[in-house]
Amino acid sequence: MILVVSFADEEHSQDVIGRLRARGRPVHLLDLGSLPASRSVTLEWGDGPRQVSRVHGDGPDLDLDLAAVGAVWWRRVRPFELDPAITAPSARAFALSETTQAVYGMLDGLDCPWVNPRGADDTGHHKPWQWSMAQRVGLRVPRTLVTNRPDDARRFVAEVGLGRTVFKAFLASLDAWRETRLVTAEDIDRIDLVRLAPVIFQEYVDGVDLRITIVGDRLFPCAIDARRTSYPFDMRMVVGEASVAPTELPRDVERRLLRLMRRLDLHYGAVDMRRTEAGEHFFLEVNPAGQWHFVEHRTGLPISEAIADELARLEDDYGDASGNGAAPKRGGTRRRATRPGVVA
Repeated sequence: MILVVSFADEEHSQDVIGRLRARGRPVHLLDLGSLPASRSVTLEWGDGPRQVSRVHGDGPDLDLDLAAVGAVWWRRVRPFELDPAITAPSARAFALSETTQAVYGMLDGLDCPWVNPRGADDTGHHKPWQWSMAQRVGLRVPRTLVTNRPDDARRFVAEVGLGRTVFKAFLASLDAWRETRLVTAEDIDRIDLVRLAPVIFQEYVDGVDLRITIVGDRLFPCAIDARRTSYPFDMRMVVGEASVAPTELPRDVERRLLRLMRRLDLHYGAVDMRRTEAGEHFFLEVNPAGQWHFVEHRTGLPISEAIADELARLEDDYGDASGNGAAPKRGGTRRRATRPGVVA
């Protein structure tokens, strides 16, 4: 069985789940937002060699025996939902803490491969960690400053230059969306506000955006040219105006990206880069739970099918290793990297 830890309204997860079920693969969707208010868990240890780990729900389709899980896909999970009868803040904090310890401990006890491992997904979202690892594998990173010290922010902008410096948020969430913006003279006038929280300042690299979706050892590079749109500083704002097409990467960039994914312990990631007119490639970030439909629908690149392939392969490899008595490595085994063909 393939366990998908996500939620029903996440369209990318549902796409892949449908493809797996069409192949006859058993798939169970576990929404953490149903725990513990709507669903319950049972963990039990005894004298035998195996523990009992189950998630219960109303109806047989919602009962889950974790002993049957051969691969886990961890993607854009929802927070736990507590019983509304718990009203005292201290009691809610305690119930949330206890639920977190039980459920995460239960899931972390699975020795099957994950896409992506829960801990790697968490740390993989941290941009300073990404940039450090990217430089270690030989990828170029634009000149970047993270600070909540106004004097350092002023110095950096002065050195890089107005009109050549952008600032951005660490995470983009629906309830706190922040686009990448060019630093202006008005921003310098209120730069003392950075003391309230660290801000990312980065040298703006003029060029074509690259969205490289990586699934296992397969790379699906796409060029998104937003240079002539109404907002060239952040392609997310104008992807409908931009030209989107499959592209190719130099072999050394491919190799370094795969090395980065191994360093970050990620099986899946949506990488953003910039390619200049001179052919230089700059790494911006990798999103361990990035979206790919906007690329797939515009280019025909078979990303959803590749994710279904990878999950099925990992489940098969785990089953073979377990049957032979071997101890499979979390995250699964990786195939030798090959240069994939571009599919339009």
